[in-house]
Amino acid sequence: MNFTEQASPHRHLEKMSTRELLERINGEDSTVPAAVARAIPQIEKLADAITDKMLAGGRLFYVGAGTSGRLGIVDASECPPTYGVPHGLVVGIIAGGDSAIRRAVEHAEDDRSQGWKDLQQHHINTRDVVVGITASGRTPYVAGALQMCRTNGILTGCITCNLQTEVAQHSDFPVEVITGPEFVTGSTRMKAGTAQKLVLNMLSTTVMIKLGRVEDNKMVHMQLTNDKLIDRGVRMVMEATGLDYDTARTHLLTHGSVKKAIEVLKGED
Repeated sequence: MNFTEQASPHRHLEKMSTRELLERINGEDSTVPAAVARAIPQIEKLADAITDKMLAGGRLFYVGAGTSGRLGIVDASECPPTYGVPHGLVVGIIAGGDSAIRRAVEHAEDDRSQGWKDLQQHHINTRDVVVGITASGRTPYVAGALQMCRTNGILTGCITCNLQTEVAQHSDFPVEVITGPEFVTGSTRMKAGTAQKLVLNMLSTTVMIKLGRVEDNKMVHMQLTNDKLIDRGVRMVMEATGLDYDTARTHLLTHGSVKKAIEVLKGED
């Protein structure tokens, strides 16, 4: 059954007041975390598989179209500044290429062979893992990419919001989060998109912690790319060393990361 395309249980939306619309959307959104919670056993298996591959030198690729592709790109793009990992370690690929991030590319998601071609541009290999993201679970661009990955011995996973889908069939580690009908029928940027974002947060955060990119509860490897992050880093150094703000800031900027600054300062004790 295609849950994401079922008719909305809410009728005559155009006749609702602003308050009623907002409250009903919020009510639907509130069901998403419970749906994600039911999928945690599947998410756990995928997270462990990704971690094993990355510890062995592999990369993580997200492949999607439309909203799903954009969510993968967002998650991938946030890993380097947050955790200090190299660009290219986590990669988001969207049907239609980078121009599709801002503007939909007609029929790009319908090309079954292009996803694999796009992965090949990154010299995909058996050390890597590819996660397909598609609410429906049947997007040809994603399904074709996963099928070719499995044919070539590349580990696969997926994040979908339907059961027994084609992408799940082509996935070693499928994640199925059943969010049900959307408030606006078929608008999977809503509950399905929220669920995919939550799962991506869980996956990348868990993997990065297991890769040693977090200590205690702090992003000790984050890139110092703006004043807010520098200030956060200074306070981490202060907390770990007892230094005053200005001295901690000097050491942080000299050594380039919270972890390195603390290691050097601890070594001087």
